[in-house]
Amino acid sequence: MRMVGFRIVGLGLAAAVMMGAAPASAQFFMKSKDLSGSVVRGDEAGIAQPLPGATEKELKAGLTWTLRAALNVAALQCQFEPTLLAVDNYNAVLTDHRAELKESYDALTAYFKRTNPTVKASQTALDQFGTRTYSSFNAVASQFNFCQTAGNIGRAALYTPRGSFGTLAQERMRELRNSLSPWGEQQFARWFHPESRVPRLDKICWSNKGEWQSKKCGALDFPPPISVVSLAQR
Repeated sequence: MRMVGFRIVGLGLAAAVMMGAAPASAQFFMKSKDLSGSVVRGDEAGIAQPLPGATEKELKAGLTWTLRAALNVAALQCQFEPTLLAVDNYNAVLTDHRAELKESYDALTAYFKRTNPTVKASQTALDQFGTRTYSSFNAVASQFNFCQTAGNIGRAALYTPRGSFGTLAQERMRELRNSLSPWGEQQFARWFHPESRVPRLDKICWSNKGEWQSKKCGALDFPPPISVVSLAQR
């Protein structure tokens, strides 16, 4: 009986460890906004930095590098929620998809050399592409959505066969871009919050004792009534 008890405890601890290591499906909301989108090529507006005159291979390379950059941003910005495993996922992507990432970078380097008159200009253009790509994932207004989405995509990348990271980028980049728009809790259609404002502070409206002078300024409309807003429409 004692051995059986130890085995049960051991199995329970193993299960707890496995559950603790796996990322949660909804860290921030009971029901998250559905941000999924259609497959992209890479030249759609707002998806990746423009590459005028790029071939399909170069577009895919730009999209591949853009997803790598997004996961890098997530690794830096999303460590406040450890269960997302943002850093671990990003490091694993760099290892598992090293060859494809190098091919993508080489293709981008060749593109900028082809479309710029000098080596210096091509390097400047490549650097600007990288800087603008990183900056495009500013998630100040929607950090929860971005981090959760990037976490899901980063985990999917671990199960993506080598050589198919670019395909994952085509399939999930629109979803990742959608996550940059702020959305709240979707399980509850309506939420209550107080209107943010202060009462009139004109000296004429208050007596020397700090009492409201309704004869001079009318009825005191404070505190404001509770208003109802629909988070699903934000």
